[in-house]
Order: sequence, then C-alpha cells, then structure tokens
Amino acid sequence: MANSVLIGIFDGVHAGHQELIQIAKKHGDVTALTFYPHPTSIFAPERTPMQLLPLEDRIALLKANGATRVEVIEFTPEFAKLSPDQFISQILQDQLSADHVVVGENFTFGHKAEGTAKYLQDASHGFKTTIVKLEENRGTPVSSTRIRNLIIDGDVERAAEMLTRPHYLVGPVVHGEKRGRTIGYPTANLGLEQLACIPADGVYAGWLTVGGNRWQSAISIGTNPTFPGVRGRQVEAYALDQIGLDLYDQSAKLEFGFRLRDTLKFDSLDALLVQMKSDCQQAAKLTSISA
Repeated sequence: MANSVLIGIFDGVHAGHQELIQIAKKHGDVTALTFYPHPTSIFAPERTPMQLLPLEDRIALLKANGATRVEVIEFTPEFAKLSPDQFISQILQDQLSADHVVVGENFTFGHKAEGTAKYLQDASHGFKTTIVKLEENRGTPVSSTRIRNLIIDGDVERAAEMLTRPHYLVGPVVHGEKRGRTIGYPTANLGLEQLACIPADGVYAGWLTVGGNRWQSAISIGTNPTFPGVRGRQVEAYALDQIGLDLYDQSAKLEFGFRLRDTLKFDSLDALLVQMKSDCQQAAKLTSISA
C-alpha cells in the first residue's frame, strides 16, 4: 500500500484537518506528520499560542479521523535549521518513505519557512504532492488561530462548528475555595496546563467526564467577584443534581457546549442563588438536547 504523508501542526484536528485526512486516504495509508512543541515556541516564545488539544489527544483524534499512524517530530532549534531540501530528503524520503504528500495551501517548511507548498509540488522528489484549498466556515477559512480566538472570546458554539465537537479542557480535579459545597452547588475545580485554551470568563453549559461518568454541567470561569478575597482565575464545574461526588485528584474532561452569560457580581448570596438555579435549569435543558 502506498504511503500518503500528511503534514501539519493539526492543533484541534478541526474540520479542515479532517478534510486533509480524507484526501490523503485516497492516495494510500495515511501517515500524519506533526510537530511538538509548536514552532512559535522556538521562534517567538512570547507568542506561543494556547493549545486546543494536549498532544496525546491530538494523536488520538488524528487516528480516529483516519490516520493510520502519527509521527511526532520534536521541534528544536536544530530541526528548524533544516533547509527545505534537507527536510524533504531526511524526513519525507529517508524517514517516512513518502509516496504521496498532502499539505494545505498555506503550508511552509524548512529554514525561515523558505519552502512552500508550491515548491514541494514543483520539485522532483520521487513522490507526488497534492495541495488542498483551506476548508471554509461561513465564508472564512477554518484555522486553529480562528478557533482559538473564538474560544478566548467565549464563542464556544462557533468554535464547535469548526472543531466538529465541543471544545474541551482536561486536567486533574484540584482543591478550590470549597464555597460551592456550602451553598448547595459543589464544584469540581480543574487544574490546567499553562497553555490550555480557556474560554472567556462567564458561565457555560457543558459536560463533565470523570472515569466512565459524563454528567450534564454548569461551568463557571472567572474570579468569583461576589466573594471578596477569592484569588486567581478558576475553571469549575457543577455536575447537575449530583450529590456526594469525591473527584479530587482524578483526571477530568470538561466540554463547553453553550455560553449562558457573563460573570456578574451580585449584591447578596440570595441573589446569586436565584441566578445559579436559573443557570442550572438552562444548562440542563441545553445539554439534554445536545448530549
């Protein structure tokens, strides 16, 4: 079987990436070649983008969408110095034995991004190259950057359109303020990686998964302005109608389905509780329809 090599970062494994995999499958078994960490972390660390997926989830989703195998190259300053021709000979020919290469039209490679998709297609390297026009959503190309910006703005529903799934965060359940349990809404607080792409402060409806359980949830992101003294931004989920859960130190997945409202400061605990009850009712309705 021919070896069809697909090249990219593939953060999010969004609709555009999924289309690339389907095109690559027409030319043989698909090897998805990706890089970690993100190249920007080498060239301009201060501009390293938030990540839509942990690396292990990126690999799993690439395979779930049709890649036969995934090759991860550590992106180092030394690797970044490879010329386009060295990248072609050392990686695509010697390491991967590519018969066909599939890239997006904006693909660049090699030292100072001197190689382009057109260069890859025009040169004679013993393999064929297919250049794919970028997938569009509502008239604009789908990209990881666009999805990140939507998430950071809190527009998780538009982001989900392009991801073809809800955006999610993963991390251990950590100890928080424990205020929720005293007012009848015990929450699971997530400990997150520094580069996790966290939605804008606000209240969301979604799903909390721990172990084999997936619960409809109301999710809060922010600093809890109603309670003075709370420090730091928190991501916490209340599993609707669940009592007595002990989730500390377990790995959790938190999916964002819908944005309900902005973070608000309430004048009293009673006012907060009235709003929280309304939030939970709305979250239950939305997540039951879309589960």
